[in-house]
Amino acid sequence: MKKQWIILICVILIGSGIPELAAAASPTPKVDPSVQARAKERQILYETMQTLTGVPWPYLAAMDQYEQNLRQESKNAGPPPLISIQVPPSTWAGLINPDQGDKLPDSISFFGGIGKDGDGDGVADRRNPIDVLYSVASYLAEKGHKEEQIRERIWDYYRHPTTVDVITHIARIYNKFQTVQLYDRSFPIPLRYNYTYHNTWGDRRGWGGLRIHEGADIFADYGTPVLSTSYGYVELKGWNRYGGWRIGIRDIYNRYHYFAHLSSFNKGLKKGSIVKPGDVIGYVGSSGYGPPGTSGKFPPHLHYGIYRFNGRNTYSFDPYPLLRRWEREAYKKRKERKKRQSRQTSSTTTLQWID
Repeated sequence: MKKQWIILICVILIGSGIPELAAAASPTPKVDPSVQARAKERQILYETMQTLTGVPWPYLAAMDQYEQNLRQESKNAGPPPLISIQVPPSTWAGLINPDQGDKLPDSISFFGGIGKDGDGDGVADRRNPIDVLYSVASYLAEKGHKEEQIRERIWDYYRHPTTVDVITHIARIYNKFQTVQLYDRSFPIPLRYNYTYHNTWGDRRGWGGLRIHEGADIFADYGTPVLSTSYGYVELKGWNRYGGWRIGIRDIYNRYHYFAHLSSFNKGLKKGSIVKPGDVIGYVGSSGYGPPGTSGKFPPHLHYGIYRFNGRNTYSFDPYPLLRRWEREAYKKRKERKKRQSRQTSSTTTLQWID
């Protein structure tokens, strides 16, 4: 009966909700159609599990995306599976279960495992994406469906405070946009402004003690708008004695984007805000290297850094290749936009001549 119910829900979702979600996301044309199709399949499963367990689908999507990000860090990682969540055998079957490959729901339950039969075939298989997602959703739902209750279960599962925050913030991003198809990116400075940058990641810095430069400096005039590079959740906003007025944004790929030395913030931005690529978050300045309000110790520029969380630690990596790619994409989009505008103008002129 449960299997028939799941199939029925999937059919309903395919027939009604998913096309609208895909249209709302407006993914860039460069995205592989097979990637978009897999994203639609995953969202069907997430929403199905929400119907069955009451757990809001963005939490399931966020947990799945979080683990997919961890898998992709591996050099041997192949194409991501439909569902990336990998439940450890001891968690699935039960810590003291003598059969760590146990697939019998009653036996698993007896030994305190979380594994359940999600598709009604009588087997709880940790390699079956429906079984995995149903088991995880049921686990998250055990203490209730409110955010704090779900956060408590995420803590029980991963036992890492940063993981709890990362998954929660990814979930809030998905909840805001109501889709997992969030592919766009943006260069952090509008192309119409004067700017210059080079690869300065890893250079020596001496203020406050010898250290390496964990970012790229984009030099621009005071007051130049600074744009969000991704869909993200604003985790930090305020003063840092090194970075001055700075903003920290978490994206859906376990990455933390750091924008520093600002002159001011976008007035509507606050901690907890959800942003999208191209949103103005602040303005270029020269703040930092001292107590709050210190400014002018160096030329105005944006310090842009990216940090990745790998499930254990957070580390900086070179943002320069990403900046170059996003800059090229921005120029290409601008060129295509001008072509479309030119064609529209030409078409309007032709119609006027015919009239």
